[in-house]
Order: sequence, then structure tokens, then C-alpha cells
Amino acid sequence: MRKEQHTRSWNEIKTNDSWAIFKIMSEFVSGYEHLSRIGPCVSIFGSARTKPNTKYYDLTERISRKIVESGYGIITGGGPGIMEAGNKGAHLGGGTSVGLNIDLPFEQHDNPYIDGDKNLNFDYFFVRKVMFVKYSQGFVVMPGGFGTLDELFEAITLIQTKKIAKFPIILVGTKFWGGLIDWIRTTLLEANNNIGPNDLDLLHVVDDEDQVVEIIDAFYKKYNLSPNF
Repeated sequence: MRKEQHTRSWNEIKTNDSWAIFKIMSEFVSGYEHLSRIGPCVSIFGSARTKPNTKYYDLTERISRKIVESGYGIITGGGPGIMEAGNKGAHLGGGTSVGLNIDLPFEQHDNPYIDGDKNLNFDYFFVRKVMFVKYSQGFVVMPGGFGTLDELFEAITLIQTKKIAKFPIILVGTKFWGGLIDWIRTTLLEANNNIGPNDLDLLHVVDDEDQVVEIIDAFYKKYNLSPNF
């Protein structure tokens, strides 16, 4: 006779949550120890579904290579698609190539262009997001889906609320991002006053690798390089 499945009580659930704190702490400690040694980096975000030898994959590779030639390392989510292109450009350009991987039921797997000693794995999205924000000197946001939008709006919110220092947030692809920017301007700002008139200034929308590097270099001619909090 099959045993009935045991339903955990609320107290049992809370006890397991308490033990999970140690796993969360270990991910923070490991992330801080590794990333504090890598030097100034720029994070690149975008879809894991982008195929090699397509427009945005190739553009990401060129952007990444141009960034490392300017003296920065590259951080990505460590997976396929845009992430792979970002690490590939860094690798081929002889720069630092970091991957912050996460265990997902689909899409995510290590790409082969991450430096062997800079491939970190996380179980918790929120820990991984802290690492991106703390150690990135800029965000380059390629076309992507919900995860890409999540990282984008997280960074905007933290800068808008002055929880972290300002850094460049660069959206690549005028055609892809134009509708979102128009909606933010007309619906959030003009129709409802849900953001301030200067909040859109946090975003740059460009189409090529030279513009990306020009924005980053211009910003750091005015501000010092340092962790964001």
C-alpha cells in the first residue's frame, strides 16, 4: 500500500528556511571573494535564445571585444546566446571573461568562453543580481526577454532611488528598444507622472559598438571606478 505523502507543517517549512540562510551566505561570500579581484568590468545582458551568426550575436561579440580593448573586463550570465557572444568577444580580445551562472530547468548551461577561474555558479537569483550590480561599471543591455528586462529595471530602480551610485546603462538596438522608451516617456512620465523628468536620462540607446565605448569612456572621465556599494 502506498504511503500517503507527508505534508510539511508551517513550522517545518520555517525550519528549512532557516538552514537555507547558510547556503545564501556562502554564495555571497564566494561571489565577493572572486569578483573583488577581477578589476573594473562591464556587464552584458540579453537573450539566451539568440543564435550564433545572427545580427545581435555578432554585434554583442564586437561590443565585448571593443570594451576589453578599452581596459574593462566582461561579466555575463555565463550561458548561451547573447551571454556566450559577450564572453566570446572578451576571450578573443584577450580580456577578463566572467560568467555568473545559475541553475535553471532550461536554456542555461556554461558557455566555453569563460575564464576557468571566473566561472561562478549560483542557486539564488537575488544573490547573482547583487554580484552584477556591485561589480559592474556599466550595463550593456542587448535584446532579450523577461530576465533581461528584470536586470534592466533593477539597475534603473537602484540608481533612481540612490541606493547605488550612477553608472552607464546602454540599450543596444534602437528598433528593438524604441517602443519601450516611447511607452516609458508617454505613459509613465507624461500621462501619469510615475517617474521624474530626469529618469529617462539614465538610459542611452545606441546601435553600434563605437557608441557603447564612447559612452562608457566619457562617463569615467568624470567619475572614479569603484564598486557600486
